[in-house]
Amino acid sequence: MTEQNASGSPDAADPAATTQATTPTQATAGSVALAVAMYTVARLALVVAVAAIIMGVGALVGVEVPLLVAAVFGVLIALPLGLVLFKKLRLRVNSQIAAVDDARRARHDDLQSRLRGTSD
Repeated sequence: MTEQNASGSPDAADPAATTQATTPTQATAGSVALAVAMYTVARLALVVAVAAIIMGVGALVGVEVPLLVAAVFGVLIALPLGLVLFKKLRLRVNSQIAAVDDARRARHDDLQSRLRGTSD
């Protein structure tokens, strides 16, 4: 039974309640590919934005920052920043991959049991 707080909603400390709320009902390979593409584009856009900021600040103070240097620092700064800023996208990708993997595992187990001649 799910514990409820004073407002009548499931308790936030209950992992089963949060898992059911965040797990998509039907994850397909196409939805996983779309989620991964969205996450990748967001991370690359962050790298471009950070590199542009570095070059812009350099131009404001009168220093010419080479594009390669700005890009390298953009990647280094965007790596941890992207984990924080795009947490929702990352969690969506992880949950969809887990759902597709669980469905694949269930199909595999069903096939194995049918090949053995047993039905569970």
